[in-house]
Amino acid sequence: MFTIPEQFSAASKANFEAQLSLLTALTNKAFEGVEKVVDLNLNLAKASLEESNAAAKQFLAAKDAQEWLSLAAAQAQPNAEKALAYGRHLAGIASGVQAEFTKAAEAQISETSRKVLELIEEISKNAPAGSENAVAMLKTAIGNANAGYEQLTKTTKQAVETLEANLNNAVGQFTQTAAPKAARAAKK
Repeated sequence: MFTIPEQFSAASKANFEAQLSLLTALTNKAFEGVEKVVDLNLNLAKASLEESNAAAKQFLAAKDAQEWLSLAAAQAQPNAEKALAYGRHLAGIASGVQAEFTKAAEAQISETSRKVLELIEEISKNAPAGSENAVAMLKTAIGNANAGYEQLTKTTKQAVETLEANLNNAVGQFTQTAAPKAARAAKK
């Protein structure tokens, strides 16, 4: 049988180790996200350089101003689509990292809550008579904190989904607007 200070000490140590583990996991996920963004940007820079060289050769080969304008108009649509694809890909990376953060945090909070409730149960077994109300209030407070966190998590997920939907909507509208303009400019 443990004494209450020993129980708190063991619980504090376990909580510290769990927080350190969570911090390590979150740091690794953050670095993975940064690595994906760096890869995306490097690939974009490489592709952009290659496309710029090809476009410059086409522009230099233009015979008159009309052909030059047609080439410029033809470049507008693909460039707009590439910018939108980049934005989507970047948003996807951010969303993935956010989802990993949320998943790790939810697991940590769930485990910590379970351990705290176990500690409270163990302490309440050895608690003096008359402390049942204090233990019940503590359990209620922890339950309310968990419910609040769950609501915050749901709200955050809804906000991320709304942001993604708005981004996709904006991309769709931009594409619908840009396509006819680029087609008209190419015909001129």
